[in-house]
Amino acid sequence: MLHLRLITPADKTDAVARLIERTVGTTHLVVMPGAARSPEGDVVMCDVAREAGDELISGLRGLHIDTTGSIAVENIDLSLSRLADRAEDEAPGEGADAVLWEALTDATHEESTLNVTYVAFLAVATMLAACGVMLDNAILIVGAMAVGPEFGPLAGISTALVRRAPRLVWRSLWALLAGFAAAMVLTAGFSWLLDLFGLFTRSMVEADRPNTSFIWKPDWMSLVVAFLAGIAGTLSLTSAKSGALIGVAISVTTVPAAANAAVAFAYSDYAQTWGSTGQLLANLGGIVLAGTLTLLAQKWFWAKQRKRATPAAGPAQGTP
Repeated sequence: MLHLRLITPADKTDAVARLIERTVGTTHLVVMPGAARSPEGDVVMCDVAREAGDELISGLRGLHIDTTGSIAVENIDLSLSRLADRAEDEAPGEGADAVLWEALTDATHEESTLNVTYVAFLAVATMLAACGVMLDNAILIVGAMAVGPEFGPLAGISTALVRRAPRLVWRSLWALLAGFAAAMVLTAGFSWLLDLFGLFTRSMVEADRPNTSFIWKPDWMSLVVAFLAGIAGTLSLTSAKSGALIGVAISVTTVPAAANAAVAFAYSDYAQTWGSTGQLLANLGGIVLAGTLTLLAQKWFWAKQRKRATPAAGPAQGTP
């Protein structure tokens, strides 16, 4: 269940209350006239089944509550109520499958912002991966994959393409490209520094490295893995199964490929540089393609679900 707290202008409160009552899957409607001070207005609260949340939020935005008042949404971890159980039963579909498009757009917008923290995480992850490829250590590679924050901009591109938001596309692309460029430059400098201390050597780059050599040898399986990871990552963002995202992070070689490209470039091994760059592009492209197709499929699925659902006559909360 989701809990909505709204601040509404007094002249729109009745319309908001009627919208909530008409929406299948809502309950626990509370109206507090004149309770809000900044901005001034009424406070309206309700609970809504996750699978009905996007429809209700879209309706509230249609009433311009997001511009004239406020819409706040919280997840409810526990709700002991027969009315809440009935609201979830009446709402079409399953809560775990529901897509909250406004929440997804907001989350990807935040994760797609090029800032110091994002670049720092990406740079540290790339440096960790550089240590992993030089030492041929798969554990360090996995750790670097888990630290990398690059899935946020990738999800932002997919979300923006489906929602036709060109500004978010460019914002996400800028965060992705500029972030990787900065991380790779810093990693190349990191490699030169460790070379001065004798911790990195050319022989490490030229070694066979059986545990990590796949990083600069892209093939069709690289694209397949990236595609599957893109599906899983998108599902984890749009559903209640967000714990799966860490598994996605350690299944694709975006950060290790960027790291190997930077290290190889530092030692003028351009064959590995180009191979790693190809691996990086294959992974990025596969994830974006999979994420976009997954979101389109979810959008189509929920449109079908809503058409099948029979609108409830009267308030959704009913009586126990």
